[in-house]
Amino acid sequence: MAEHRSMQRAALLDAARSLLSEGGTEALTFPALAERTGLARSSVYEYFRSRAAVVEELCAVDFPVWAAEVETAMAAVDGAEGKVEAYVRAQLALVGDQRHRAVVAISASELDAGAREKIRAAHGGLVAMIVEALRELGHAEPRLAAMLVQGVVDSAVRRIELGVEEPSVVAEAAVGMVLRGVRG
Repeated sequence: MAEHRSMQRAALLDAARSLLSEGGTEALTFPALAERTGLARSSVYEYFRSRAAVVEELCAVDFPVWAAEVETAMAAVDGAEGKVEAYVRAQLALVGDQRHRAVVAISASELDAGAREKIRAAHGGLVAMIVEALRELGHAEPRLAAMLVQGVVDSAVRRIELGVEEPSVVAEAAVGMVLRGVRG
């Protein structure tokens, strides 16, 4: 029974990811989740009490995987500047990933305070990955510099999602701005 519930919960999360990446937060509804999974709408409520609960669960499941991919990319390079570059490139490489699109859609949605706080905490953990590298590069305020680097990444993500420029062009511009800024 527990295995069945776990499989159903995973199916609901997969459906939520698809709905978010296809249609944004407006598409994430319990009737749509029920339709995608073949469950009765009332059954969806047995797994999640609200849309915010679905969002919180997605963050709890997906954000650590995303962060681990960024961390792995950073660990594969030497030097503080290389780690900062890997941090930017890894995040931008994930833009097309369904988990990433879902997290972006989630972050743009209207959530309750608890869900927003969980997202902020997870995001803070991601930003913390480059604080030491920025300290090594001589920044007096490495945490502030890390937040600013993440701002460039977030802007580049939005630009890639607009589809105006090639993702590689946006990535190169973002990496260039960040590296020039962290050297400065």
